[in-house]
Amino acid sequence: MEISARAEYAIRALAELTNAGGGPLTVGDLAAAQDIPARFLQNILLQLRQRGLVRSQRGAEGGYRLAKAPAAISLADILRAVDGPLAAIRGERPESVHYQGSAIPLEDVWLALRVSMRHVVEHVTLEHLVVGPLPPQVAELVENPDAWVSG
Repeated sequence: MEISARAEYAIRALAELTNAGGGPLTVGDLAAAQDIPARFLQNILLQLRQRGLVRSQRGAEGGYRLAKAPAAISLADILRAVDGPLAAIRGERPESVHYQGSAIPLEDVWLALRVSMRHVVEHVTLEHLVVGPLPPQVAELVENPDAWVSG
């Protein structure tokens, strides 16, 4: 599984807004605080606005602010807003992919993978990320020694 730069930047920018009490912060403020290219971040924020996760405000007191409480925005909401479905196989949802012969069990593997990802990103909110603590099921996964072994 790979998290795109777009998704990571989106999460970091919204974490920064959460840390600022919900905003408003300008694109420049967010970009500088998280070392994100401002032009790239502007496009990401437009996507997040279209998905109802942030609001923009013009004027001297302008910038971006969270459209919902940090506890109501999950990492899954952000990932879906900028990258689409959490798990896609060749651009299709796992339940739409079908195999034949010895590869048939792979359908269940892809579904299980999506459930596993959901188990984490649907339960971690911006509030968990910024204020803490992380949900117990996530903290438990991180405590597993296998979590720290790349492979």
